Amino acid sequence: MDIGWITRAFRKAGLSENSPRSAVTFEDGRSWSYQDLHQISNRYANALAKFGVEPGSRVGIVMQNSLEYLALYLAITKLGAIAVRINFRLVTEELDYILRDSSPVVLCLDYSMVEKIAPLAASLPIKHFFLLASLSAAMPPWAESWQVLNDGSEAELAYRPNESDPAMLMYTSGTTGRPKGALWTHGNLMWFSAIQVMRWQLSTDTVSLMTGPMYHVGAIEDIGLPTLIMGGQVVILRSGQFDIRRVLSMIKQHQVTDAILFPFMIYALLQIEDLRSGDLAPLRHIYSGGDPLLPWAIERLQTQFPHIKLTQVYGLTEGTPIITSLDSPYDIRHADSVGTPLPLCEVRVAGDDGQQLQVGETGEIWSRSPVVSREYWNNPKATQETFQDGWCHTGDLGTMDKDGLLHVVGRKKDMIRSGGENIYPVEIEDVLMRHPAIREAAVIGVPDPQYLETVCAVVVIRESMNLSEEEVISYCREHLAGYKQPRQVRFVSELPRTPSGKVTKHVLRSGWSK
Repeated sequence: MDIGWITRAFRKAGLSENSPRSAVTFEDGRSWSYQDLHQISNRYANALAKFGVEPGSRVGIVMQNSLEYLALYLAITKLGAIAVRINFRLVTEELDYILRDSSPVVLCLDYSMVEKIAPLAASLPIKHFFLLASLSAAMPPWAESWQVLNDGSEAELAYRPNESDPAMLMYTSGTTGRPKGALWTHGNLMWFSAIQVMRWQLSTDTVSLMTGPMYHVGAIEDIGLPTLIMGGQVVILRSGQFDIRRVLSMIKQHQVTDAILFPFMIYALLQIEDLRSGDLAPLRHIYSGGDPLLPWAIERLQTQFPHIKLTQVYGLTEGTPIITSLDSPYDIRHADSVGTPLPLCEVRVAGDDGQQLQVGETGEIWSRSPVVSREYWNNPKATQETFQDGWCHTGDLGTMDKDGLLHVVGRKKDMIRSGGENIYPVEIEDVLMRHPAIREAAVIGVPDPQYLETVCAVVVIRESMNLSEEEVISYCREHLAGYKQPRQVRFVSELPRTPSGKVTKHVLRSGWSK
């Protein structure tokens, strides 16, 4: 079963004509029925086919949230092609690597990305660039209007992908300093939706709010796609300039029942002085993840909004985005846990020898489910290291308690979590070491009151050279996405190291006093 089945099935069932709700609604007020979504995605798919997109072809998407994004994603998968969903926050240098690694035939972008893509357009092996923009926007000479896709035929596509066919590539930052493309199949997508439906009983009554960026599984695949599969409604928040009062407005206006709110969103919500229980009356379920919620926030949610179920989730893109969840009413008593595995999901805490450890022992967290990625694109070495016998080696350290609850206790690869994003220090260190005045550099995560962690660069300057904190930050701004840029810089005469020469980052973190 492929994900194009969603719109085909509900169009044939007549849900779009009989349902009082739309299938998808955007913050700007536009709404599409299931029939609209089906026909528009058919148009896009048939147009893309005319431009050389076929089963196995890659189609890049570097766009902010929109209804068109969802229709395009469905169109690509209906063709049996592979959607390469790219973080629009990346800078030109980072985009260049991903686009060359994935080699898309077509790149779809919106106007916000023109300035970043323009320097690459002539050198990339991409045949067509389709630009979503307002009529008043100037069309660059290397791009074609989105109208070309709108003008495609609405005819049904004859091709039907198989469960094992690839559907999507999502790039995650890698410990080698280069992003890795996690490959998802149609089966991964459908099973992940089914698993969530089994756990949380999503239905035609569900109205889910998509708060995250659509390049991320935390937006489309987490709750969004399962809602569509069940015939519910998805409400999409626009990208940028996040304001928690916008979320409140969308919940009231569209009677949202289920919403993904990352921890920093929940903290902002609870800091609204005039917040009343009626403001969240339609909301039945909040899902949160990326970082554990602080106990005070859990307690206040349960006290002030007892009608809302709270679920905290844990997972990773390539190893099942939600592999465990901690659901009410257990979250207060077990706030230091990430819960128990979802249906059809397995978790193992393994030692260095690969053997399962006993209760309370710390080891690497392994995950296994029908949602584990098949491979990393063009990276057999990383594939072999991460995916073994159906298990994904997550790189996170954890323990299992006597009640079967998983506890994440550390990061095997020193990953930084900031504002719900994964940040790998090696990638930033690689950029810092290119600066002519920097002799050595190490990157650590330091506490942050809003995002839990923020990036700190610890730098050793070359002799007879000078460098300020602002100069380091400004340099990184040219080469890294905003969320990866150091917010703080610490200058030291030397980095602490083990006898074998490895930097002891725990020493840097423990000595942080800024």
